[in-house]
Amino acid sequence: MNKPIQQRTLKTRARLVAAAQEIIKEVGHEALRTEEVVKRAKVAKGTFFAHFPDKDALLDLLIGEELNSCVDGLAELPPPASVEALVAQLMPLLDLMSRSRMVFDVIVRYSGAAAIEEVGPIAENFGKQLDLFIRWFDPLGNHPFRRDISPELMGEGVQAFVIQAIALNFCNLHNDVDMTKRLTQYLRAWLLPPT
Repeated sequence: MNKPIQQRTLKTRARLVAAAQEIIKEVGHEALRTEEVVKRAKVAKGTFFAHFPDKDALLDLLIGEELNSCVDGLAELPPPASVEALVAQLMPLLDLMSRSRMVFDVIVRYSGAAAIEEVGPIAENFGKQLDLFIRWFDPLGNHPFRRDISPELMGEGVQAFVIQAIALNFCNLHNDVDMTKRLTQYLRAWLLPPT
């Protein structure tokens, strides 16, 4: 039987998270340092590691919260009626995921793609994104997208092309094409029925 978490433990964790959020707001994700988090939270460094195995685990939580907020906003929108509308609706998600190379790296590593043993907030959010895309591509829905493959496969393709478009945006050899144009091209090829 699991012991209930003590209030003090919850408050300490909340202080660590709040300190990290303040730092990120001031200087960005890249400048987040464990030493500064514990200093602002007024706890020992060992206390930080009692709550998070490393800084990236804290970033998984913080970025996961941002992703959840973004996907919750997308869920309030009607299903897109065109590829262009889909890309426009996805832009807040792309902007968040491409905020910096470091943020994108954490998202990719914690999305489940890197086979991390424990499912965390970012990986859970990727499941939430997929559920939303499946709803948008409902075969009974009034949309122009292909119906010869399952909504699940269509949603997984959208996720894959979003990651690819962002990755190429960070690549010096391939960043000559605007990310939204690249994503639009990918999604036209993937989602529209063959003519």
